[in-house]
Amino acid sequence: MVHVVLIGISAGAATALLFASVASGSALSVPLFYLAPLPILIAAMGWSHWAALIAAVVAAAGLAAVFGWLFFIAFLIGIGLPAWWLGYLALLARPAGTPGGLEWYPVGHLVFWAAIIGAGIVIAGILTLGSDLDNFRASLRGSLERMLNIQAREPASPADTAPQSRLLDILVAVLPPAAAVLATITNVVNLWLAERIVKVSGRLRRPPSDLSAMRFPVYAPAVTAVVVAASFLSGIVGISAGVLAASLLMAYAILGFAVLHMITRGMGSRPFTLGSTYVAVLIFGWPVLVMSLLGLADSAFDLRGRATRRRGPSDPQT
Repeated sequence: MVHVVLIGISAGAATALLFASVASGSALSVPLFYLAPLPILIAAMGWSHWAALIAAVVAAAGLAAVFGWLFFIAFLIGIGLPAWWLGYLALLARPAGTPGGLEWYPVGHLVFWAAIIGAGIVIAGILTLGSDLDNFRASLRGSLERMLNIQAREPASPADTAPQSRLLDILVAVLPPAAAVLATITNVVNLWLAERIVKVSGRLRRPPSDLSAMRFPVYAPAVTAVVVAASFLSGIVGISAGVLAASLLMAYAILGFAVLHMITRGMGSRPFTLGSTYVAVLIFGWPVLVMSLLGLADSAFDLRGRATRRRGPSDPQT
């Protein structure tokens, strides 16, 4: 137990340093900030969820001591407890059919949870800005004006501030779902990195995840359909539903990439197909919606199963 406590304290200190690096204002601090949950996940997957919980509390307390006690709650809700929960789920297992065998918590369920948690963090931030749509938009708009250093002044003419006003309107509408997408990607990437790092150390308990074979819970398509429909509602409910819909569609895009990796195995054009798809998503952005549709289509029609049966025995994992 002492060993677990020491690991938790060390991981918490590393997490606090990564989180606080953003205060330096350097370009390198941005990726370091997004890697802040990584030590907590490593502590969970390499030792136990208790080490991860200790790390989350230690990091929150350290940040609170430096920046104020508001950071204790903010860090725990935004980073500490979500990372602990993902690490806890990654260690869940139940007896399998074979003697001594274990069935680990499915990787697809972990990705789905990463999307829900990412949306939950953003929704919590929305509610801190305002409990109704007008207050939320006014608060976010004011924050953006300060961030972009737009001075409040009497315009010389309406055309003088029209471009700035349109830009702010676009940002207010786009930022919540974009933040949810980024939070989902961050959660999944940190999970993947934690597994790889713990595997190299030799402490990984669960078998390495085969992302190309992951499947979402059976209720995932219904949940996604409901929140997408709810995103058309007015008010803060519609905004929150839109945030959750963006996270879940991003999770389905990740599933779509898994499908693409699986169905292109053995194809001579595989490197070109995968490379061009990733480049198109990175440059244009909107092709990620095509990947979301591919993930949804696989959930409905089992595209990977059809491809495997048509191809015969499965190829080695790639």
